[in-house]
Amino acid sequence: MSADLLNALAIFLLAILVGFEVISKVPATLHTPLMSGANSIHGIVLVGAMVIAVEATDPLSQLLSFVAVAFASMNVVGGYVVTDRMLQMFRKRPTVSAPARPPAADEPKS
Repeated sequence: MSADLLNALAIFLLAILVGFEVISKVPATLHTPLMSGANSIHGIVLVGAMVIAVEATDPLSQLLSFVAVAFASMNVVGGYVVTDRMLQMFRKRPTVSAPARPPAADEPKS
């Protein structure tokens, strides 16, 4: 194993650990704004995957770029769906008033 590959794997592992620690410390009230910010980043990833797909020439790179575009698209759409569901928790539900009941036959009328 080369030194460059070992360094890249070490950085990748440290990034995973730091990301897990940062995300696990986020309070529940901040998840919605962070999800919205993450969705914009995933949109950039989608654009990058499409740029790579345009430049793909051989069948293997075309297949991999198609998979990258598909996964990036699912990530963006899923992120917005989750954000919308989280925002629905903060919306007020419309109150339904009880229908007026007609007076019963044995009640005196005024």
